Amino acid sequence: IITEYILSKNDLDELKQKKMQKEIDKLNDHIIVCGYGRNGKQAVKKLLAHDKKFVVVEMDKEVADRYKSPLLPMIIGNANEDEVLIQAGIERADIMISALPSDADNLFAVLSARQLNKDLKIISRASEETSYQKLKLAGANNVILPDKIGGDHMASLVVVPDLVEFIDNLGIVGKKNINIEEVPVDKLYNAQESKSIRELDLRQKTGCTVIGFKGPNGEYLVNPGADVVLVPESKIIVLGRPEQIQNLNSTYDL
Repeated sequence: IITEYILSKNDLDELKQKKMQKEIDKLNDHIIVCGYGRNGKQAVKKLLAHDKKFVVVEMDKEVADRYKSPLLPMIIGNANEDEVLIQAGIERADIMISALPSDADNLFAVLSARQLNKDLKIISRASEETSYQKLKLAGANNVILPDKIGGDHMASLVVVPDLVEFIDNLGIVGKKNINIEEVPVDKLYNAQESKSIRELDLRQKTGCTVIGFKGPNGEYLVNPGADVVLVPESKIIVLGRPEQIQNLNSTYDL
């Protein structure tokens, strides 16, 4: 009886995994999160809040079995292995977040991912500052050092406490309470026409204020002037109350 129970449970788990894999195979331009530890969970929480398509790769079967669900698609496997990344749809993915516990694991995952998808945006965590450059050379677009960010944040609360609290209170947790949004210019109008911020007139139309501009070359401009021309493949960063951001999204069907 016990053997039959174990077999039936294994069969059920296998069926569930096959069903989940079918859903993963349908994903395009999705996000792959490698590792479901502390940082991975935080990333997934934010992705869920923003209704982003994603899949998690987790090597620990107990962790995967505990958390995976229709809302949390998960593959059990080593993110350093090409076949596991392919199973997660790395060739169709838009972004990969490597939140594995060790810098060495993140390095191998970044190397593998970059070889499989040259256009993939890769964000990796790092524990040691000495790993930063290695991960960048391996192909990571962004490298995050959580401990450094935490220390900087705590020091900033001493140096400029009111400013930090104000920034912390800007809602970027989920769609319903967001205060800051980045918007590709191409979604606002036919960017081939090249309008200026003044001509776009977002403030009048939605109540939102343009506080930043990112050009096609990746350079940022803080508090851009009204005469800045919004060229193709550029982005604007806008600030507004939640209802104004919602007005922006509904006006331009974002």
